[in-house]
Amino acid sequence: MSVDLGNDASAGETGIRKLDRVVIRFAGDSGDGMQLTGDRFTSEAAAFGNDLATLPNFPAEIRAPQGTLPGVSSFQLHFADYDILTPGDRPDVLVAMNPAALKANVGDLPAGGILIVNTDEFTKRNLTKVGYDANPLEGDSLEAFSVHEVAMATLTQGALTETGLGKKDAERCKNMFALGLLSWMYHRPTEGTERFLREKFAKNTAIAEANVLAFRAGWNYGETTEAFAVTYEVAPAKLASGTYRQITGNTALAYGIVAAGQRSGLPVLLGTYPITPASDILHELSKHKNFGVTTLQAEDEIAGIGAALGASYGGALGMTTTSGPGIALKSETIGLAVMTELPLVIIDVQRGGPSTGLPTKTEQADLLQAMFGRNGEAPVPIVAPRSPADCFAVLIDAVRIALTYRTPVLVLSDGAIANGSEPWLIPDVTTLPDLSVTFATEPNAPDGSGEFWPYLRDPQTLARPWAVPGTPGLQHRIGGLEKQDGRGSISYDGDNHDKMVRLRAAKIAGITVPDVEVDDPSGDATVLALGWGSTFGPIGAAARRVRAGGGSIATAHLRHLNPLPANLGEVLRRYQRVVIPEMNLGQLAMILRATYLVDAISYTKVAGLPFKAEELQGVFTDIIEGGAL
Repeated sequence: MSVDLGNDASAGETGIRKLDRVVIRFAGDSGDGMQLTGDRFTSEAAAFGNDLATLPNFPAEIRAPQGTLPGVSSFQLHFADYDILTPGDRPDVLVAMNPAALKANVGDLPAGGILIVNTDEFTKRNLTKVGYDANPLEGDSLEAFSVHEVAMATLTQGALTETGLGKKDAERCKNMFALGLLSWMYHRPTEGTERFLREKFAKNTAIAEANVLAFRAGWNYGETTEAFAVTYEVAPAKLASGTYRQITGNTALAYGIVAAGQRSGLPVLLGTYPITPASDILHELSKHKNFGVTTLQAEDEIAGIGAALGASYGGALGMTTTSGPGIALKSETIGLAVMTELPLVIIDVQRGGPSTGLPTKTEQADLLQAMFGRNGEAPVPIVAPRSPADCFAVLIDAVRIALTYRTPVLVLSDGAIANGSEPWLIPDVTTLPDLSVTFATEPNAPDGSGEFWPYLRDPQTLARPWAVPGTPGLQHRIGGLEKQDGRGSISYDGDNHDKMVRLRAAKIAGITVPDVEVDDPSGDATVLALGWGSTFGPIGAAARRVRAGGGSIATAHLRHLNPLPANLGEVLRRYQRVVIPEMNLGQLAMILRATYLVDAISYTKVAGLPFKAEELQGVFTDIIEGGAL
């Protein structure tokens, strides 16, 4: 078997081939446990010390008809012995649990790739469901691949005969058989998976042991069959020293919320409503009440953010999570937070839109909504993580801005970041920024009247004082009607409104954010690729390919989208051409064109999946060579 799976040494006498990287995709019906299978393989890769990136791909329907194309679920994992940036363009190994999974994914498998097929599901009925006129395993349509036909269901049932489980329950363990086989192929440790299965099914020891037996059966099948002549090894990556754990974007955001509460000394309230793909933040946070975190699952999006803003008014750290449709519903309360000038963090895990759109697919199309999606002049700071692990630091930064400047802050994650995972270097808590705040405790009126003025501003940050309700002598009025500058009384005066609008805008414009950094190894690039959010990985991987081929390109990435870094205009004007890949129809490009009068080239995609490095490599090469998109 000869397969190009990265830069590998030839197979030695032991039949072990050393690889520097590999991409595996598990695909099957939504009930086949592909997400669990992929997650377990990922956990073992992380424990082994590989760098990794993942791309779970969920069906849009909660329970599509079994064995159909809409019901296909997949999990792609890229792991390597060096630092990687994406979950990979194409799988080197595809595990297809049924005909639907094969048909939906085989187009991504390159020639020479390994295809492992569960033959038990290739019945006439299942083939007909997805439009196969004949069994593809019996013709020559798959001859470009190294095909391994494995009767996974039959072998799993055989391994579980003595457990007493019924045929249906035994067959459900076939995903663990697949995991065992792949674990054998890539020399993954087994102890962690067996321990996980016994803990996961602790309340049903029969099911736990059945899954362990199925896992071992898959491993033993690989060990004893002659179908697999070669196994593979991917050495641990050389990462910075420290303690790492595998983490998803949503989990990292949840941990960031916990850490922000601890570093600020404030109680935390998450007021929210479940929505894909943000719900896992609520699920994770609900486990951490011991850190002073309260989670409130409200009856709707409006109630969720209302509770969060009320918590901020009461002196707590208010948080809310949602996706694009929820941001639309929360917009009036975000505007209220702008006017009352209270700290609030709103996390938007973006998905395909508009309206309900593509709940399980990723997109970056909420940027303009985040910038302008409120009535009146209501600017808010916007920050965006670039990867799952980066979510932790971004959340801490969002809280810093919210508390320092007394403002709501929008965090723009997306589905690819939320569900994807990578190694995270666990930080030393003592190195995290001090987020403590000082509440107003005394009257502050400059006229000596002994009154409390809620809109008397800090000269450096333009932030107003934050007074906890019930503090003696600090009675004050806030709300949704315009305030008088300083005193905070309701005002209908046009000149005062003009002043307050400009003050609120100046406060956001004056937020301190780091300069944008440019990666230009050669120093002579004429083209700059600029991204935000989850385009970081594909842009970086594509730039590596361009440079490896002798080309020269600079890259930069924006974490802060409002306000933009102070040096961004100078950076943009430094290059002859600026290309901005986005998973929308050019929203950041529109903002930068208007702000800096730079003729940025917009390259867009709204297919529900991240860019591929190969795709952007071609785009960048064309632009470097003077072509037009």
